[in-house]
Amino acid sequence: MAPRYNHTTKGSDLVAELADNIKGKTILITGASPGGIGALYAAAVARASPAFMILTGRTIASIEATAQAVAQANPAVKTKMVAMDLGSLTSVRTAAREIMSDDISHIDVLVLNAGIMAPPYSKTADGFESQFGVNHLGHFVFANSVMPKVLNAKSPRVVVVSSNGHRLSPIRWGDIGFQDGKVYDKWSAYGQSKTGNNLFALSLATKLGSRGLQAFSLCPGAYMSNLIRHLDLSENGDALPSLRAADERLGTPASIPNLNIPFRDEETVIATHVLVSFSDDIRPFNGQHFTTCAVAQQDRDEVLPWANNAIEAERLWRLSEDLVGEKFAY
Repeated sequence: MAPRYNHTTKGSDLVAELADNIKGKTILITGASPGGIGALYAAAVARASPAFMILTGRTIASIEATAQAVAQANPAVKTKMVAMDLGSLTSVRTAAREIMSDDISHIDVLVLNAGIMAPPYSKTADGFESQFGVNHLGHFVFANSVMPKVLNAKSPRVVVVSSNGHRLSPIRWGDIGFQDGKVYDKWSAYGQSKTGNNLFALSLATKLGSRGLQAFSLCPGAYMSNLIRHLDLSENGDALPSLRAADERLGTPASIPNLNIPFRDEETVIATHVLVSFSDDIRPFNGQHFTTCAVAQQDRDEVLPWANNAIEAERLWRLSEDLVGEKFAY
C-alpha cells in the first residue's frame, strides 16, 4: 500500500475522507470509557453518520459520557451501552448474550479496543494473569461469541488494538502465568498479551477470510490515556527503566540505548483506528498489523516474526480454547 499517510495524519481528516464508508454502519467498540482512545474514536467517527454505535465498558456509568459525546457530535447516531468486564468471562458471556439477543441485525465493524497495561501482578476472576486474561482471552471469547452478527454484515471487519509493545514478549507457551506470579514482569506480560492480539487478528483472517471477514491488528501509538496514567513516567519513576530492561533482555531496538517515546495527540492517535476500520485500500492485507496508518514492516522491526506467524496463531487459538473451555470452530 502506498504511504499516503504518516504520523501527522489526523483522525478527523480520515473520517471526512472515508465518510461514505462510515455512513450507515453499525460499529461496536470495547473499552469506550472517557479518557481513552476508544472514546475519542467513537466521537470522531460519529460525525460521519454511522447508523448505530454499541459501546462497552466495565460499567454503564463508565461509558455514559462517551454516549453523550457521540450524541453531541451527531444526534442522529443511535447508541447502546453494554456493561462488560473483560476480566470476568461470566461478564463477557453475559454481554455477548445481550448483544446476540438484541434486535441488532449485524455488526459491520467490531473494534476490540479495551485493554490494560503493565499493572502489578493480579489474576482475573477466572484465574488468568490479568493482562493475558483481559487483553486477549476476554476479547477472544467476546469476539467469537458475537461473530454470527459480525458475519451477517455485508463487509464485516474486526479491528484488534494491539501495540508495538508486542516486541516485549512472544507467547510464553510453557508458562503464560509467570509461575503464578513468582517471576512476573509487567512489561513481558504486556508484550505477551499484545502478541496475542496480533495473532488473534491473523487467525480470524485465516479462518473467516473466505466468508468475507477482514481482520487487522494495529498499534495506535503512545497517548497519555487512562491506560498509562497509573505508570510513573517521571525521570525517577520505575516505568521507563523497567521497560528499557525488558527491551534489553530481548535485544529489541526500541530502548537501546535510550527510550524515546513520541506521544500522539487526540487527532493523530485515532488515525490508524479510523483507517483500519473503514479503508477499502487495505483489503489485500487481511490479517496484517498496521502502525502509523500503514502495514507494519518486519524488516524495520515494526512487527516481530512471533506476532505474524500462522503456526503461532493457530497454536494460540487452540490454547485459548482450552483455557476458556469453549471451542469456536469455523
